[in-house]
Amino acid sequence: MTLSRDEDSSLRHWSSRLIQALQILDLEVDHEKIVEVAEESVKAVGPHADAISAFMVGYAAGTASTKGRKGTQEAVHAASNKVIELCEHGESGGPDEEGWVKRAQ
Repeated sequence: MTLSRDEDSSLRHWSSRLIQALQILDLEVDHEKIVEVAEESVKAVGPHADAISAFMVGYAAGTASTKGRKGTQEAVHAASNKVIELCEHGESGGPDEEGWVKRAQ
């Protein structure tokens, strides 16, 4: 998914404001990946699944053991990819049916 120039600019501005307010100054946000997670979640589950999924990705990445910015970005991508994989199955089926052994984190 590719964001329009205006949307990307708006998201970067909003992210900058959030980063300052939350004092997470070294954070870099992959806007396209998070938007993809949100869009796939809405399609798979319905309204408001985007907010829950984005929160879960952030939480999973925040609790993952990482070293530096590269490790954090890898954790966000791993969690994002896991959510997108789950979205392929909708509200039932998918990897959670078998457990999360060696998954996401």
